[in-house]
Amino acid sequence: MRILEILVIFFSIVLLLSMFLFKKEKRNAIIIGLAILYLIVALQIIIEGYRWQMLLGYFAPLILTLTNLLFAITKSKKKYWKWGISSFSIVYIVVMVGLPLLFPIFSFEKPTGEYFIGTKSYHIIDKNRKEVSSSDKGKHRELMIQIWYPSKEANSLQSEPYIEEVKAITAGIERALSFPAWTLSHLNLVKAHAQKNLVISNDNNNFPILIFSHGMTGFRKQNTFQIEELVSHGYIVVGIDHVYDAAATVFPNGKEVLLEPNNLSGFESLDQHMKIWTEDVSFVIDTLEEWNSDKDMDFFLNGKLNMEKIGMFGHSYGGAAAAQMLLKDSRIKVALNMDGVLYGEPIPTVGFSKPYMQMNAENSIDKSIFDASLDAAISLSGRSRSSYESFWKESQERRENASKGKGFTMVIPNTSHMSYTDFHLFSPLLCNKGEDIRKVHKIINELSLAFFDEFLLEKGSGLILEKANNYPEIGLLSSIE
Repeated sequence: MRILEILVIFFSIVLLLSMFLFKKEKRNAIIIGLAILYLIVALQIIIEGYRWQMLLGYFAPLILTLTNLLFAITKSKKKYWKWGISSFSIVYIVVMVGLPLLFPIFSFEKPTGEYFIGTKSYHIIDKNRKEVSSSDKGKHRELMIQIWYPSKEANSLQSEPYIEEVKAITAGIERALSFPAWTLSHLNLVKAHAQKNLVISNDNNNFPILIFSHGMTGFRKQNTFQIEELVSHGYIVVGIDHVYDAAATVFPNGKEVLLEPNNLSGFESLDQHMKIWTEDVSFVIDTLEEWNSDKDMDFFLNGKLNMEKIGMFGHSYGGAAAAQMLLKDSRIKVALNMDGVLYGEPIPTVGFSKPYMQMNAENSIDKSIFDASLDAAISLSGRSRSSYESFWKESQERRENASKGKGFTMVIPNTSHMSYTDFHLFSPLLCNKGEDIRKVHKIINELSLAFFDEFLLEKGSGLILEKANNYPEIGLLSSIE
């Protein structure tokens, strides 16, 4: 909780206890305390910002005022009133304290690298492709990308909101996960470390590039915990909103494109759909190449991008896209897949010829968990048990193929699919039993950085194995001799 939120709750509890403990002649102190509480509530809303989780805290001064009046006017039934008010107060306090804790204004860990983080967003249009979605069918494919880059100076103490387009993003999340949008409306109060329009660092004239692809129904900022850490160590990260498959995409003219349910399931349809995503990524790289080399173009990264050092990472379907780009596009030198089933063209039985890492969630590769969920999945989808069994077998074979060649695999204990995103920071209710999401993110960040440092920047051999030795529980396996 934020400082003024803590003060609101603290003063509310202190005043309530005082009403039970103070004698009648000391009621003036309670009145003064109530006046202070009203002031703190007003300051909290003005300075820190209103959020629905603090609603009981906002009503606390009024309720305490009424309680004080009740204590003053009741005499014969004073004990009866005290018992009733005491019971109500206990429940009220528990809920008042619980809601902000269960839906916190969380903070991201401070990046460990030497650089500050700048960011800019761009609207790009692929004139060589037509949109295939039902909403804009026939128009040119449009994308929003966001670039995070290293800077030596921060020009403001005020960092950017984690999610600026919170209404659109939360509406998209609701479509995807049936997670009520209003419960996440406070995410616009969460701050990232990135700042807009910082001057790029002059330390390097050829910064390595990492492309980030979100999961199906995700959004380009969904891995801010990881993106900012990588940028702080000298990488430029370019995140893509895969429009219509993203929770929401908001264009500069204010147009909002929410997630468009596609009812894709199974390998056949999702393998085919992958073509849209890989073409998105290739177009983004084409655009970066053009911007980087055009001396007449007013692009702040002009000449700063090392187009020979490009890696990619992604979550879920975006992780599968990273694996596909490693196969399809020679410009992608390394790829990191975070818990993505390997949709797209089949992975060679000998694995990848370029460095590849697969980070798995424990729950995603546990057959017993898969089996336990089968009956519910069958009743909801109408699909046969054999189709699900075939899907499991195929997904494991693809993972096995990917682990060969120049592949690495690891499993973080007590994790599920969304552990590899910011999502479990939204509420402790979302975390798995035994999961410490801060530690999980720390492991992801350290292994990601070591992987890209070793195989994209070639800083030294054995970096990733050295880092993995600090976390023997992840069981890192390597096919590289």
